[in-house]
Amino acid sequence: MIYRNALSAVIRCLTDECIDTASKQTWQRLGQDGISSSHRSSPQAMLALDCLVHARLHRELLPRLWQVLVARYSTHKACKVGAIGCLVPLLNSPAPKLFRYKAVTAWAIPPQKGRDGKRSTDMLVLPPEFYDMNAWDPEGRSEQTRRRWRAGIRKELEAMEGKALVEVTAILRDEGLLIDEAT
Repeated sequence: MIYRNALSAVIRCLTDECIDTASKQTWQRLGQDGISSSHRSSPQAMLALDCLVHARLHRELLPRLWQVLVARYSTHKACKVGAIGCLVPLLNSPAPKLFRYKAVTAWAIPPQKGRDGKRSTDMLVLPPEFYDMNAWDPEGRSEQTRRRWRAGIRKELEAMEGKALVEVTAILRDEGLLIDEAT
């Protein structure tokens, strides 16, 4: 079994608690994203590999890089919230702590489309007013300042995410788990 790219491996291994090993209809098996169709295996083998990749990435990535991936891609609510809390003090920003916390949370849990943002009952969904930057800074600084802070925080988080994905790619290549390594 081979992953298409680092991002699909990260998404699969961070949603491993949601992957079940029950028998599937043909149409359900078609959507096993992230795995090359020529490298499909049994659901049990796929789950085992995803769990092994999860453990390896958790062990080998720097904690801040692991936390940024969990905050961005995990479907486990408690893990996602915990990762957000770990990232806030790591950011190099002049913004107050409340602003940093809300900016990281808004980055990790973007607004969802659909009625009231609810597409699934098991997803973390924040109320629309959470994304209003006016509530992020109790001292009421200018909008330009708040936008600069938010942009800086996003830039730092996206840089950490990019670095994490580069390292994940290297780990998966070492293990021969990427499609380009199999061809």
